[in-house]
Amino acid sequence: MTLKLRSVGASDRGLIRSGNQDALHAGRWLVAVADGMGGMAAGDLASRIAIDAFGPLDVETPEDALVAALQGGIELATARIRQAVVEDPEREGMGTTLTALLFARTGSCLALAHVGDSRAYLFREGVLKQVTRDDTFVQMLVDQGVITPEQASSHPRRAVVTQALQGDEVSPTYATMVPWAGDRWLLCSDGLSNVVRADTLAEVLADHPDPEACARKLIDLALRAGGPDNVTVVIADIAEE
Repeated sequence: MTLKLRSVGASDRGLIRSGNQDALHAGRWLVAVADGMGGMAAGDLASRIAIDAFGPLDVETPEDALVAALQGGIELATARIRQAVVEDPEREGMGTTLTALLFARTGSCLALAHVGDSRAYLFREGVLKQVTRDDTFVQMLVDQGVITPEQASSHPRRAVVTQALQGDEVSPTYATMVPWAGDRWLLCSDGLSNVVRADTLAEVLADHPDPEACARKLIDLALRAGGPDNVTVVIADIAEE
């Protein structure tokens, strides 16, 4: 049995923002979501730089080279963002989140790279698990026991990220996992996760087997919740070939 990755992506600027600073990649071997920050033009640019840096990774990659490939993508994105700031100092402070999954050519392994507060969720056998940990101020407070996860969802500083791709050295999270047939991955910007509850995400992932319909439904729910931010969704299903 050989496992394959099948992915779709969708994005919406939301109901408040005048433009969309999110970017995504939904490919055969690679899926990724980036959420830009630091002003409209610069945010657009930073997220696009990150996704463009990762795009060439969407090829058959040996299992033992997955993490190194993701590390190379992070380094390239960081260098390109740094150069963009050098070219125009008004871009200083721009940056982007980046959450990516790279699937091995054998189907036996996948690797994750994460920095910022875009998220990766794994829906396996009816259970939804948030695989990534937000690089945010409020997550730090939760980890320290200062506030509860429920309080974090409405904290006035919940949008403050503690780490992003901004041209400086970063410490991304990397992990490898064994995929199962039937796994469904959800990668999303915080425009979804900040306004739609995890139990609702799980219901939609379970009730919409068609990935395009699932992505559309999730975006629709974010818009119904007010659509205060850009919202980007990638659905990646692990299926038998």
